[in-house]
Amino acid sequence: MGNRNWQSIIWSAVTVVSLLSLMTPFIIFTFSFLIIPVLMLYVKSSTRRFVISYVVSLLVVYLLTQWHGITLISLSLFLLPPVLVMGNLYKRKAAARSVLTAGIITILAESLMSLLIGFSLGFNPVAKFKTFMMDSIASMPASIQEVLPKDQDWYVSFIVQVIPLYLIFVALFYTFVTHGITRWLLNKTGEGIPGLRPMREWMLQKSLVWIYLVVFVLDLFTDPNSNSLISTLLMNAMPLLMLAFTIQAICFLFFVAHANKWKPILPIVGILIVCFMPPLFIVYSLLGVFDVAFPIRERFKKNL
Repeated sequence: MGNRNWQSIIWSAVTVVSLLSLMTPFIIFTFSFLIIPVLMLYVKSSTRRFVISYVVSLLVVYLLTQWHGITLISLSLFLLPPVLVMGNLYKRKAAARSVLTAGIITILAESLMSLLIGFSLGFNPVAKFKTFMMDSIASMPASIQEVLPKDQDWYVSFIVQVIPLYLIFVALFYTFVTHGITRWLLNKTGEGIPGLRPMREWMLQKSLVWIYLVVFVLDLFTDPNSNSLISTLLMNAMPLLMLAFTIQAICFLFFVAHANKWKPILPIVGILIVCFMPPLFIVYSLLGVFDVAFPIRERFKKNL
């Protein structure tokens, strides 16, 4: 019990420090890890102790920052639902896939709810974001503005159209980073949190193949400059599906390396190539499509 008390104190202190760091240049590094100390505090404490420790942490932040602390506290409270959802699953030793799925859905649901509440209160977050982007571009040095597309209105409109894609990527990034580090920390303290299966065993649902093909064909015949609903949907769906099947292709390379008892040089090289040569995303995504749609792995095993 005493050990858990000390852990609660430590993670409460880390929570305070991480929130205060958002007012410093360290925000670039610490912003991605905001959920972790609160999640650790929740898992390693009883419900009563968590509530007390968390409230005290927020009070300390407010006392140290005064009115600036309201913004920090609001951000922390926004990130609290994924903490509760993922923390309860960790306490039940749920599968890693369930934890990740629940975390991603919670963050996306919160983001969409925040937008809906903003619109219902007469505040247009999308319009405000567009204005902010236009003002930011106007304040940039001339050398940077020359690199950007000349039609700045189209450029900003494009960024606004792919806001759903940004929200999904942020949810994926936050959840995977949080799970990876939190699971490692919890296992170091003897919790025994299950991890994901090896990447060589990952496999997307076959139904996604048909969705990918439909989106791919529609994208070929849709005007990219259009502001229609179908164009916006394709603009957000296509990169997401390509990323999913590109990851599937990397998983296939891990499978090939494991089946041949090679060192994982092949998939690592594949990851580096696709990172430094983004146009190859489409090639990799097609490899991922073939891996899911056809029994390549079974035939590969028979030929060994």
